[in-house]
Amino acid sequence: MSAETTLDQGHHLEHYDPEGSKTGMWLFLFTELLLFGGLFLIYAVYRSMDAEPFHHAAAELNRALGSINTVVLLTSSLTMVLSVNALQRGRAGRSLAMLGGTLLLACTFLVIKYFEWSAKYHHGIFPGSEHLHALPKGEGIFFNLYFMMTGLHGIHVVIGMIVMAVIAFRIRAGKVTTQRPGALEYVGLYWHLVDLIWVFLLPLFYLTN
Repeated sequence: MSAETTLDQGHHLEHYDPEGSKTGMWLFLFTELLLFGGLFLIYAVYRSMDAEPFHHAAAELNRALGSINTVVLLTSSLTMVLSVNALQRGRAGRSLAMLGGTLLLACTFLVIKYFEWSAKYHHGIFPGSEHLHALPKGEGIFFNLYFMMTGLHGIHVVIGMIVMAVIAFRIRAGKVTTQRPGALEYVGLYWHLVDLIWVFLLPLFYLTN
């Protein structure tokens, strides 16, 4: 290895600030909590105003699919933890396998959610539909909040999948390693937040009846 290459690597490591990256990640996660916290507050206000219509509308949701998706996401959190742990112990192959399992579970979540949304669409229950406008006010608000909040959560799932795929390529390329596992650890934190948000969404919508 040439002296110039060594100096370049030392210069790169000198400017690598894991603590700064970690702080930035926690700030980002805090803003996400504020976003969904605000939505949870809006939900609570409307539910306090129209409790009975909310209970009636919740009966239209598929509690079994919601529960299955909860198990899927909680399992994906486990595989993410195993992926991070494997990389920290120098087992890149196992880390990639566990990360692939997390991606597969995330895809399973979206597929189940697609079938659930499709059923609502075929029944004419979706934002902007005439049937939704014809429902009692409280029920209409419930379903609008349902699609908005679960849809926003679904977008976060897709973003997480994209980032995980990028990290997988970086692990293969040797850019995310045992010595520098930060990128995988950060996406793990993000994924745990996504799972935690769903744990709150489940009782708000599926179990409220």
